[in-house]
Amino acid sequence: MKHFDVMISEQEIDNKVEEVAAKISSDFEGESVVVIGVLTGAFIFTADLVRSLTVPVETVDFVQVSSYEGDKSTGKLVFKKDISTDIEGKNVLIVEDIIDTGRTLKQLKQMFLERNPKSIKICTAFDKPSRRVTDLVPDYNCFTIPDKFIVGYGLDYDGKYRDYKDVRIVRTDDE
Repeated sequence: MKHFDVMISEQEIDNKVEEVAAKISSDFEGESVVVIGVLTGAFIFTADLVRSLTVPVETVDFVQVSSYEGDKSTGKLVFKKDISTDIEGKNVLIVEDIIDTGRTLKQLKQMFLERNPKSIKICTAFDKPSRRVTDLVPDYNCFTIPDKFIVGYGLDYDGKYRDYKDVRIVRTDDE
């Protein structure tokens, strides 16, 4: 049987999103950004972040990739949807729900760099540096978390539990 223990409250998430949005807005003051959310997990975080930014958001687009089956990474990145926005010469902010091994974001960043943006920054809601197998470090991070499988705030377990407003650790009876 699965249990879901609250790890980060809705209020803590709201506060941290505002704080990170203020930092991004400060860094891009006087410029606009193209926000690219990574589907499906980052859709809620992307919406909250965009609403909190004070710099002009030129456009919001999404890319969809997958590397998970259940709670395990397959290590293989499958692209399901590319962006439709031309990012050449523009400031790009990639918004991800969680960075684990770093493979997905490293590949995405490289793919977008080939399109000649002015800059690329990465913002994640949750970072698990203990699982990193690449040298990728996000430019903006809301929460650094331990190596636990979490759901809520857009993150899922086999497509479920994205609707939790807080973040919860998934554990089983034998844990």
